[in-house]
Amino acid sequence: MIELLVAVALLLGGLLPIAYGIASEKKLARASYQRAVAMEIVDGELEALIAGGMGGLTNGTWKYAVRAGAAVNLPPGDFVLTVSPNRLRLEWRPALKNNGGAVFREARFK
Repeated sequence: MIELLVAVALLLGGLLPIAYGIASEKKLARASYQRAVAMEIVDGELEALIAGGMGGLTNGTWKYAVRAGAAVNLPPGDFVLTVSPNRLRLEWRPALKNNGGAVFREARFK
């Protein structure tokens, strides 16, 4: 019986670090995926704004509604558009930490 308990303890001692590593790797992969999706959306939307979708924008900061279907794959957060006289900045801010982090792109023009 003692040999069985020792064997189970050794097995658990070997499997617990592996299970923890797999769980943390899964969390990292999810955060990286969400960051990549946010980057693609921000890049595409900013390019569309620069290419001519800026009509009627005045200086200031607003929440920005994206048209990308991939936005459903993002955790809760906001897209924020900041317009200043010679700068345009679009940013995604996740509501919670560890969800890929904030992503922003900025365009300067004359």
